[in-house]
Amino acid sequence: MTTTHAPAPPIGKAAVAALGALAVATGALESVVTPTLPLLQRELDMSPAEGALLSIVLLVTGALITPIAGTLGDRYGGKRVVVRLMAVVCAGGLVSALAPNLPLLLLGQVLQGAMVGALPLSFILVRAHLPAGESKVAIGVVSGLFVGGAMAGTLAAGPVAEGLSRHWMFALPTFAVIGATVLVHRLMPHDPPRRTDGAGIDWAGLVLLSGTLVTLMLVLGLGADLVAQPLVLLGLIVLLAAFGTGWVAVERRAASPMVDLRMLTRPAVGKSCVLTFLICVGTSAATYLVPQLLAVPADTYGFGASATAIGFFLLPGALAASLAGPISGIGVRRLGSRAVVTAGVLLMAAGLLGLAAAHTEIWHLVVGKALVALANGLCVTAMVTRTATSVDLGDTGIATGLVLVTRVIGFAVGVQVTGAILTAGTPSGSKIPAESAFVAGFVLAAAVTVLSLLVVRTMSKGVKE
Repeated sequence: MTTTHAPAPPIGKAAVAALGALAVATGALESVVTPTLPLLQRELDMSPAEGALLSIVLLVTGALITPIAGTLGDRYGGKRVVVRLMAVVCAGGLVSALAPNLPLLLLGQVLQGAMVGALPLSFILVRAHLPAGESKVAIGVVSGLFVGGAMAGTLAAGPVAEGLSRHWMFALPTFAVIGATVLVHRLMPHDPPRRTDGAGIDWAGLVLLSGTLVTLMLVLGLGADLVAQPLVLLGLIVLLAAFGTGWVAVERRAASPMVDLRMLTRPAVGKSCVLTFLICVGTSAATYLVPQLLAVPADTYGFGASATAIGFFLLPGALAASLAGPISGIGVRRLGSRAVVTAGVLLMAAGLLGLAAAHTEIWHLVVGKALVALANGLCVTAMVTRTATSVDLGDTGIATGLVLVTRVIGFAVGVQVTGAILTAGTPSGSKIPAESAFVAGFVLAAAVTVLSLLVVRTMSKGVKE
């Protein structure tokens, strides 16, 4: 049951500013890997598949942490949980900064994934301490500052990595996170717990979902290398099936499941999850392949772009993604979710096919990546809106949590598959994938995206079914 407490004390601009500073710092720390991934692959001698794993491990951890963080925030108060999660993030940032090899860097990224659960808790804090009208403004400001921090990280990561070292690329935003966390701890008053019903945390579901995702990444990332060892590959597939089956069984019986799978039986939620998965597979291909293609040496078919230049070339895509949310919201209100998703899918397919057909000039990649980023924002925002408005108010968190997990799985699968395509398309004795491997990756992503139109056709015109 929910316990009634005295209202949380109001907060001033300084406390909101502290949350904003934390959003900027975490956004910057989250975004440093994407523009510098080719540099990290060279320095740590990673294969394309290993690079793909590095690029998504933070998001996978975030998908696992977010529902647990929400439960803990309800039980112990948002401020207490935010501060502890950020301590984990800071530890992860320092591990990443000091990591001499890939395993330790992966560990650092796993710990940094806690930041994904901390951002929604900051919204809870704002709502707890501010009136409704002011809280909406504050949430918008914090969200915008997170996007701004991500853009700053995208631009700054390359110059820092090349001018200082890859270690400072992680260390500087980590120091900023530490400072912002101290400010939040000192300026933000404690909010009272909102639940005392004793509902337990679904630790079994967390462990089984973790095992499912990790095994899935191993199968996708190492599948091409394990073809010569069929028994090992078969063992991983059996383990994946066991983890997945066990997770479904636990979630269906748990009193407080980490992810309520019964929601999938609702048409609006189930279709949203399928669409989100397919769309994020398409998006992830451009997210991973474009920086790789920019970094291919200029004396072959690439551009030999530095990490600094890659960050600059990715900025239009980040700007397009930041504009997509408001545009999608307006479109859903005026035209309905089906029209917005249809437009997004067609735009994404056009961008991916354009990248496959024309990638001989830098502007081809910049425009194609921006189109895909805009399309992804349109579709995912429409899906979240549609899901949130198709269920009862008390089920909003559970339903949108399903979409979040599906989004991460789709992104992870897409990145790992495209990474495996590049690995398989790399000639023996060379570290440069064949150009045809990039074309295959873009075409496959476009085909998956177009496939989602079959689901879009069954959607109702509005946001409710």
